[in-house]
Amino acid sequence: MVNREVFERRKGEFNDLVELLLAHRSGKDMDTERWANTIAYACLGENHLWQDLKLQNRQELSDILEKHFKPLFDKNTHDMKWKKFFYKQLCEMEGVYVCKSPSCGVCIDYHKCFGPED
Repeated sequence: MVNREVFERRKGEFNDLVELLLAHRSGKDMDTERWANTIAYACLGENHLWQDLKLQNRQELSDILEKHFKPLFDKNTHDMKWKKFFYKQLCEMEGVYVCKSPSCGVCIDYHKCFGPED
């Protein structure tokens, strides 16, 4: 998981992720707020998001996101890997487009954003 030094250095990023998740929450219960913080913190890790959350698989993460952050879940229409999807959303909100290609379908890094997460 993320050590304290890394967290302190990336705290702004963490806050942006929490804000993104809460802006797309399905309800205003404490469970959803806890999940927003937990997911944002895990995004600072180096593995696939579901792995850093200590979940069994990506589907388990998708189920959590569908339940607690349905509007955001619904935006991921092409099943992009969740962590990449969240960061792409943040970039788009800021008007920053760092992708190498005009569309995902023609990008040479397609496999890094989509596909199996083994």
